[in-house]
Amino acid sequence: MSPTISPDRLARLVGEFDRAPAYRGLCEALQELIGDGRIPIGARLPSERTVTAALAVSRTTVTRAYAELAAAGFAVARQGSGTFAAVPVDRRKVHDRVRHPLGMPPSGDSVDLSIAAGAATPGTMSGVERALAALPSYLAEDGYLPSGLPELQSRVAESFAARGLPTEPEQIVITTGALAAVATVARALTRPGDRVMVESPVYANAIDALRLGGARLVSSPLADPLGDAGWDLDGVEATLRQSSPKLAYLIPDFQNPTGFLMSEADRARYAAALRHSRTTAIVDETLQPLSFAGEPMPAPFASFEPSTVTIGSASKVFWGGLRVGWIRAPRALVDRLVAARVRADLGTSLLDQLVVTELLGTDGIVAQRRAELRSRRDFLAAALRRDLPDWRFRIPQGGLSMWVRLPHGSATRLAVELERHGLKVAPGPVFTVEGGADGWLRIPFAKPEDELAGAVRLMADVWPTVSGVDGGTQTTRTLIA
Repeated sequence: MSPTISPDRLARLVGEFDRAPAYRGLCEALQELIGDGRIPIGARLPSERTVTAALAVSRTTVTRAYAELAAAGFAVARQGSGTFAAVPVDRRKVHDRVRHPLGMPPSGDSVDLSIAAGAATPGTMSGVERALAALPSYLAEDGYLPSGLPELQSRVAESFAARGLPTEPEQIVITTGALAAVATVARALTRPGDRVMVESPVYANAIDALRLGGARLVSSPLADPLGDAGWDLDGVEATLRQSSPKLAYLIPDFQNPTGFLMSEADRARYAAALRHSRTTAIVDETLQPLSFAGEPMPAPFASFEPSTVTIGSASKVFWGGLRVGWIRAPRALVDRLVAARVRADLGTSLLDQLVVTELLGTDGIVAQRRAELRSRRDFLAAALRRDLPDWRFRIPQGGLSMWVRLPHGSATRLAVELERHGLKVAPGPVFTVEGGADGWLRIPFAKPEDELAGAVRLMADVWPTVSGVDGGTQTTRTLIA
């Protein structure tokens, strides 16, 4: 089922455009909206007649703009059905990070910025030592805990309660990382053919995890990634009306990859739209603890919609090597989630759970992580402004990465060339269901400053050689953390 863009909505998205000549300005505006993902790939554009009225232009202007759009590969005209948004063929399969054989680390001077993660937070080792001291008391038991270590369930439940969301330990299911949590929810709550709405752009690995139950993904584009709105709630409501999805996956806290933080007013409106369409929210809070602003965070999304299933993780806050995540769910869903979980594994590493239990109870360790990341964010922003002044980005108030807009050209092509020089980065199409957003690049700031400086210098050196080339390469989606 293709989403339909109404003429009034198209007019709002297009806004002011160059009218000298008008057909070219309209074509370029539409191409940017499709390339950014604000008009989803496959969406049906309004008829030429209705666009003529909505934009106060001639029918000839719209006809020629649509024809130019199709000639550039950004639209497909289907006889009797209409005109649909598309991407050029060579962008449909895009560059992605190729895992090192057998998980071996990169060799030489290569830098990997395709994963938004860094070294362990200082203090992690002391948590490991305390966990090892506590481990012997558990060795007489079988070690299989499908719902999780009770002490950790309690600690996670307490963290929700401290944020104003009363939670019982029985509502928590411990998983082997956040991605495993997303996959568990998908297996438990969807059947083949069910629709699941996702943001666009969105966390790349979630795309595949949500499909595990056979679901069909429907994208709902965010607002202008360089603006302040974040979520296009008119678009969200339209997508919910048109597709009636079973689930909706969203990241309201420092959205990956854009870094947006959803306001409480937007959470309330989004929750009301989900209730109206009887859609269950899967809310990914993996980055929620990583706020740099020093101000209170918005209330958890589940405060506005009790049916929400919330995902969390220790990996981004403490260390990626701690494969511990969790699900907070309404009591009525817990048994289904546990049953789905045991079809994949019988429990998370007990030692890892003990470590996370210790770390969640340690004062100051998360604050130290935030301070480190804020400093590195500012360093990366300064380096980009100095060496690549034409690149555009917002400064996120938390999270792990920046979403950067190239002035022209293909991020896919740039990523391919950078990898030849020893730098791995994730281009925009990796973060979309359809393969759009090729003018964007995600740049994490979790690495040390010397690596960030070297990476930006290399980007600045390579950029002039590829900025005029528009292309892509075919490969297979793998890991983008």
